[in-house]
Amino acid sequence: MEHMPELSHRRRLLVLAICCMSLLIVSIDNTVLNVALPSMQRELHASTSGLQWTIDAYTLVLASLLMLAGSTADRIGRKRIFMTGLIVFSVGSLLCSLAPNLELLIVFRMVQAVGGSMLNPVAMSIITNTFTDPRERARAIGVWGAVVGISMAAGPLVGGLLVESVGWRSIFWVNLPVGLAALLLTLRFVPESRAPKARRPDPVGQVLVIALFGALTYAIIEAPEASLARVVPFAVVALAALLGLLAYEPRRTEPLIDLRFFRSAPFSGATVIAVSAFAALGGFLFLSTLYLQNVRGLDALHAGLWMLPMALPTFLCAPLSGRLVGSRGPRLPLLVAGAAMTVSAVLFAAFEAETSNLTLVIGYVLFGIGFGFVNAPITNTAVSGMPRAQAGVAAAVASTSRQLGQTLGVAVVGALLASGIGSSGYQDTFVSAARPGWWVLVVCGAAVLVLGAITSGRWARRTAEHTADRLQEHEVREAAGVSANA
Repeated sequence: MEHMPELSHRRRLLVLAICCMSLLIVSIDNTVLNVALPSMQRELHASTSGLQWTIDAYTLVLASLLMLAGSTADRIGRKRIFMTGLIVFSVGSLLCSLAPNLELLIVFRMVQAVGGSMLNPVAMSIITNTFTDPRERARAIGVWGAVVGISMAAGPLVGGLLVESVGWRSIFWVNLPVGLAALLLTLRFVPESRAPKARRPDPVGQVLVIALFGALTYAIIEAPEASLARVVPFAVVALAALLGLLAYEPRRTEPLIDLRFFRSAPFSGATVIAVSAFAALGGFLFLSTLYLQNVRGLDALHAGLWMLPMALPTFLCAPLSGRLVGSRGPRLPLLVAGAAMTVSAVLFAAFEAETSNLTLVIGYVLFGIGFGFVNAPITNTAVSGMPRAQAGVAAAVASTSRQLGQTLGVAVVGALLASGIGSSGYQDTFVSAARPGWWVLVVCGAAVLVLGAITSGRWARRTAEHTADRLQEHEVREAAGVSANA
């Protein structure tokens, strides 16, 4: 089995820092964009569904291509794919800043996402292969989670400052110097690595994944405004693609999505928890930004400042969560995350927390704590227990679940909001129109709590060990078959 060359402690930390730079620009891009939505809405004359597409076109392409990027990097070299991703992402960012209308902005966001898909799972794969000690790896993943916290803290503030002083186009310029610096540092300091036995491409699986995610998102976003005749065909395509995946993938020796992974309760739990937590994040940011700017009438900078009570706890709790996962396992962080996110969403859904400054801040702080605790256990549970050769694919499934969650969160919550507001306008009906969306977030928080409890106990660990043994046996048999044929 091919390992990365043994690196000094300082070099390992440098590799972690470079990987975190790529995560920072991909993550900050989403939070920065949220603050700019009302200003983009005015300049580009966008509807609520148009705004949803500026976020979801990005997360959708990202979700569709992450597993392909992860397996391609395992095959042709992680460093090479990582550097390609940095270049494409930076070019996409430049194009977004020049977009003359909403349609081209959405297209350029998709270009950005093609580059972004080559960054996160590949960076996680590099980290997993650089930090081989389980405790050290859990800490590295905690730092990785903290970077998501930094992006949430810095995103609304940086976005608010730029939107107010220069205009919304400048939010895409931030990516250019960071992307260039990460590219040069990767070239100099990150060693190349590949999986010992790379997976073959699975074009049919890839097309089915794109059809499933794309058709499902379109059906949800367009449902409030489009006729049934336009929405139903997309819902049918999504269902057919799902059934196709379930029928086709188990028959392949090297599928895009190895359904055997899901026999591990912690892995399945981490996947659903990731979808739920990031659906909650997507919906939370979407509702909060539109409320603060369109209902309270705040400018982008003050809206960014109002989101600090959510962003700072995320930043502070993420490394603490990583340390807890390293020393005590994922259970406690998941329970804290689920409880805090649920209580926060209940405050908005049942008690209209946004109508009072005190309850608004409490709701934001609780959500920030919950989201801060949820990231490290998702990633750690997804990759630990899997054979190391499968780490890239397992990390890509976790990353895909996050992006799919965020896509669905914005799609579902935005669709509920759009149907509630109708033609009345934001000012009069926003709080009542947003309530169904907040109840969706309550369900997401409860799912994190319940699944966190069920999939982190002794029984769950046994299923993970059993799955890892089966995968290892399969790999050994395949390797024996290959050497016998040779």
